[in-house]
Order: sequence, then structure tokens, then C-alpha cells
Amino acid sequence: MINLESTPWFICKEEDTNYCAYVDTDSNYYNAEPLLRHLYPNFDDMDEEERDNKLEEIALKYQDLITDYYSEMSTNVFNVPVHRFEMKTECIIRSAYFRATRRYAQWITKKEGVVKNELDIKGLEFMKANFPPVFGKFFNKILELALKGTKQSEIDKLLLDFRAYIMAPNTDITLLGNPTRVNTLDDYVFSPPKAGQMFSILKSEQQREDNHFRAAKGLKANKVNGVPAPVKAAIRYNDLLKFWKLDKQHSKIVQGDKVKWIYLKDNPYKIEALAFLDFDMPDKIRTLLAEYADKNKSFETILEGKLQGFYHDLGWELNLNPYRNLFFY
Repeated sequence: MINLESTPWFICKEEDTNYCAYVDTDSNYYNAEPLLRHLYPNFDDMDEEERDNKLEEIALKYQDLITDYYSEMSTNVFNVPVHRFEMKTECIIRSAYFRATRRYAQWITKKEGVVKNELDIKGLEFMKANFPPVFGKFFNKILELALKGTKQSEIDKLLLDFRAYIMAPNTDITLLGNPTRVNTLDDYVFSPPKAGQMFSILKSEQQREDNHFRAAKGLKANKVNGVPAPVKAAIRYNDLLKFWKLDKQHSKIVQGDKVKWIYLKDNPYKIEALAFLDFDMPDKIRTLLAEYADKNKSFETILEGKLQGFYHDLGWELNLNPYRNLFFY
């Protein structure tokens, strides 16, 4: 169980040992293992169910002690002898991962006295709408395995196998696209492609060109407004559709559309990223993506960075070199 970096002084003074793992609006989460080990020297010999029961017994005792204190607090602090203050044990958590406020995962084995086997996940990055589901499902899987005590070596092996699957030539490229909504397109286009041109001129490109002229005249450069990567990827998709004369048979991306986009490797069109519509992808676009989609960059930017943080929090080291443990002579 990873504790949050900062805990309010009224919960734990700086010089004291901090057993508070997480604080929510109306809940406190405490690591009870040190207390269980102190009370039960045979703790390591207990099975998981017995440990849960012992933990519940302690939680219920503290629940009653705190509720009794509320009566004293109500009378002495608020001058209200009759009150409705009550401390209640919410759940028994066998293991948990707290990334930050309102971003956590917990393996709940009892809730209000009822036996459960429930994985409760809130706010972690892989749950966001712009996280490709294929990466999200994998992250969810290894998170659950880590919470249930799977060894790092086994999770490392799963990660290497998953990376190999992502990099495989037959993996559907549409699975790797970043889902997003493009709310503005026209705001970033200076002019559409002219006769003989393939791509629209973006306002940022025109601004850079204007600044070259200003520099030649000794004038101060104007600010260049960047283009969000998904927006630029969508504009380039529309440009290709029109250049290849496919815009009559296939849907263009319009403002407000939900799209996916993916980084490209060096390609003849010098496009850095390309967006696409899942429901209507021309074969020519699919062929282009199959050949030039940068799967490695997608893996690194979408999943690997999140895994680095996860491994660091667990005190593990992330290494995706499949030859790390081999010996060479």
C-alpha cells in the first residue's frame, strides 16, 4: 500500500509514523498490517480470509471507540448532547494503490460486513476517454495482478508479450489510435490546397513564413500559434482524401467528430500524424497506416510513460529489453 506524499498534520504529525494511506472527503484509509502483526504473531501463517476477519474485528472496535468520542466532542465542542455523528467501517481492503487524490485502485474483500471480491478503480489515467481501449484493458489487467500479489517477473513477462503483440505486423492498426474529439479545424487552416498542391497551408506555417520576411527586414517576429496534434492529423487526413479523389466516396472529418489519430514514421508525404474515422476508412488510408504508423512511438507515449509511474510507485524498475537477463559469451 503506497501512502500519499502529504498527510494533514491533524491526522499525523510530521515526526510520527504515518499509517494513513489516503484521505478522501469523508473517509480515511489506514494501513492496518503493522497492528495486525503486533496483535497476531502468527499473522504470516493465517490464510487471507482469516486476515480479513481479524482486520474487520479491529476496524469495528475502532469504529465504536471513535463513535463514543463523537459524543464527547458533540457535548464539549458543540454543546449538543444529542447528535447523529457516527463512525462507520466502510470496507475491508486486502490491497490498494493510491496514485493521487481521487486516483486509486483497491481490492475490496468485505463491504459493510458482506464478503466481496471487487476491484474498485477511480480516476487512473488508463480509464480516460482518450486512452486507447487496447492499452487500457492491458493496464487494468496488470493492475489487478499487482494488487493480488503477482510477482514482478510474471508481470514483466506479460508486458514484453503485449509489446510484441502491439508491434506485430498483423495487429489491427486502428486499435492503436488515440481517441479524441476535434472541435476546431477551420481555426487552424490559412488556405486549402491550391491547384497542384497536396496539403492545406496551416496558419502556423504562414506565420512562420511571415516571420522570415519580418526577420529579413529587421522586424520583431510575431507569435506563432501551434496546432494541436489531433487537429493537424485530421486536417492532413482530409487533404489526402481530396488529393486522392476519395472525398466523394468517404466521409471527411468535420468539426465535432470523434476520431482516432496515430503518429507516423518518416513517410513520402512528410506527415507527422494522421487521424481517421473508425467507421469509414478508405483502403488507401489503411495501407498507408499499415506501412508507416509508428507503433513504437504509440506504445511509448501512450502506455510506457504511465507504466513508468506505476512501476516507480511499487518500487519496481521498468525494463523492456527482452535480452536483459541473458548472458553472452
